Amino acid sequence: MPDGRHSDGPTEKCGVVGVSLDGRDAARPLYYALYALQHRGQESAGIVTHDGFQQHSHVEMGLVGDAFSADDLDGLKGPTGVGHVRYPTAGSVTSSCAQPFSVSFKSGSLGLSHNGNLVNADELREELAADGHAFTSDGDTEVIAHDLARNLLEADLIRAVKRTMNRIHGSYSLTITHDDTVLGVRDPLGNRPLCIGKLDDGYILASESAAIDVLNGELVRDVRPGELIVLEDEGAGFDSYQLVEHENSAHCFFEHVYFARPDSRIDEQLVYDVRRELGRKLWSESGVESDVVLPVPDSGRAFASGYVEAAQADGAEVAFAEGLMKNRYVGRTFIMPTQDARERAVRLKLNPIKDVIEGKTVTVIDDSIVRGTTSTQLIDLLREVGAKSVHMRIGSPAIIAPCYMGIDMASRKELIAAGRDTDEICEAIGADSLAYLSIDAVAEALKSSQSDLCLGCVTGKYPYDIEGESTDRDVISPEITEGANDPEIADSDD
Repeated sequence: MPDGRHSDGPTEKCGVVGVSLDGRDAARPLYYALYALQHRGQESAGIVTHDGFQQHSHVEMGLVGDAFSADDLDGLKGPTGVGHVRYPTAGSVTSSCAQPFSVSFKSGSLGLSHNGNLVNADELREELAADGHAFTSDGDTEVIAHDLARNLLEADLIRAVKRTMNRIHGSYSLTITHDDTVLGVRDPLGNRPLCIGKLDDGYILASESAAIDVLNGELVRDVRPGELIVLEDEGAGFDSYQLVEHENSAHCFFEHVYFARPDSRIDEQLVYDVRRELGRKLWSESGVESDVVLPVPDSGRAFASGYVEAAQADGAEVAFAEGLMKNRYVGRTFIMPTQDARERAVRLKLNPIKDVIEGKTVTVIDDSIVRGTTSTQLIDLLREVGAKSVHMRIGSPAIIAPCYMGIDMASRKELIAAGRDTDEICEAIGADSLAYLSIDAVAEALKSSQSDLCLGCVTGKYPYDIEGESTDRDVISPEITEGANDPEIADSDD
């Protein structure tokens, strides 16, 4: 990424959605669903629909509200379609990488939205290019689209998806249109979220259940790792195919810690409840008595409320206060061209309330520390307005390694926790004390075993086979050349 693009925290990935409706155009429901997923990506937004005869597409850079006009939506005809909001983790920040990616070929047309990141995209791209496929972007989504298009020339829809899943390696949740059929695919380890919802006149696939809620729908369930969902025509239902199975999953714990909306349910857990439980465990592991507990908005609020609840249950005299006010009209700190400007942007985005802080011992609750720049500046601000002492409590383990699965985190040399212990980090950010939540506590709050979570960024060991990195499990790499026969496909109707 170009210099200056990175924020001080992990940045969102992407959001995907797909719908099949009975008798009305899909464009506006897709548009509203993308609004609900806007927090997952702000670089570009797009919708692809199909009217039964031809595919329609509109993709633009910018926020959802800026990317579409009423005329744009009116031109997106058809009762089926997919949508996407993008934060780039693979590929350039240009319109050529905006999604959904569209391609037409002998067997019809494809529209493809992708949340995640492939770790063998370059290898597949070289092979496909050698076979005559021309690429218009450097993103991994186009690799998936071309591979699937090639397989659809030789196999039926279900087997074509199966072949592509056997070849792509990494994290992905996909919503796909093949002509007027809508598909949803989740990678075999379930790293990225995807769920199914029922609407009054159809069905929806989405990264988060909040997108279902905004359409007054009902969450049916999460798409299972390695599962293909095919939405039926006219929104009549959906078919399920378990194409790939693994003994363990690798759900991204950061979805619950930071990325997802607190009102979303992911892998059968309400994100808000998980964050409150993480806050309670943070108190039990490293609670410190102070006059006031301040959440760093927005994700820190649920952590802080759980932390204070647990503290008060133990008899501690501590108060919860909104002592940091967020300016929602300031852009992300990574758009600032210099380090000085980025540090100034912290004050523009977070302003401390002096009356809440002056003369008091303060505990600040945040979801994570990546580079440490924001934490350092925030602690300085609190001291400037008269805090007697500042204690930092973090609702996740220390991030010691980069993410290769679709989260834009820093490189190792930029991570403040890489090569430092907690005391050294505490000194670097200027806090009176610092504590992170343990990995055990995260797994317990998620009601999961550690072997079913992706913990690469906090352990340095990944659930995928990544060149130059360690893995935490036996990894079966995908076949890059196709066998003569397709594996048996498990078919079930829901």
